[in-house]
Amino acid sequence: MLFDLRGRGRRRTVQVVYLGLALLMGGSLIFLGVGTFGGGGFLNAVGNNEGSSGASFSSQIKKYQKLTQEQPSNVSAWENLTKAQLHQSSSSEAYVTRAGAVTSKGKELYSQAARSWNSYLALNPTNPNAELAQLMVSVFGEEGLNQPAEAVKVLQIVVAARPESASLYAALAEYAYKAHNVSLGNLASEKAVSLAPVAERPRLKIELAELKKHPNGQETLTATGPSGKTYAVKPGANGNYTATGPLTTPTTTQAPTGQSPKTKK
Repeated sequence: MLFDLRGRGRRRTVQVVYLGLALLMGGSLIFLGVGTFGGGGFLNAVGNNEGSSGASFSSQIKKYQKLTQEQPSNVSAWENLTKAQLHQSSSSEAYVTRAGAVTSKGKELYSQAARSWNSYLALNPTNPNAELAQLMVSVFGEEGLNQPAEAVKVLQIVVAARPESASLYAALAEYAYKAHNVSLGNLASEKAVSLAPVAERPRLKIELAELKKHPNGQETLTATGPSGKTYAVKPGANGNYTATGPLTTPTTTQAPTGQSPKTKK
């Protein structure tokens, strides 16, 4: 189901679905030079026919780094520097692998892009670039810098440009809960449910409520065994709990009398 948000893996898949669709329609066109970054596409605007190699992106980064140093109040320079850094991050598996894992070198570049993006926003652009903001979600997301509060900020820009998207509001709710901004998460959840197809609303409402309870994934229970060691456990029948770690082979242990397993998030 589109809005099945249970578990980190599934929530990540959902993000790929609803953000990926938008990226395919927006970001890929931008990267190919036929999108709307700056009018006429990013490569047309700042590539100067230099091609799409990592070396080309490096030259663009150097160009705009120098320009931002010379003209720190140049909104366009900071915007283009951020774009060039994001292009660079997707130019080689040294930054992001084919499986989508961000390497240490990639996270370093993500950090640079985040600083450039924040410098861009600090200049209060009249209409912040929503397409660029959407690309920044991956920078601040779990697979990137894991900064949910920053992901919330960029998603607010994105949903303002696409207020009809239930999926984007669901993403905003998720990151708001991860950032412990419950009030915003509640508002985004309500909006997501109201915009979702009628048949999907009950499930989405349940999933968002569960996400609110456990924003970082499914809860983990712990119990102390007879030896005094603490184990991660899952509920079993008749009040027993099955240890899932640190034992090599899961066994069943009884929770201490009169005590309930502790919840560890």
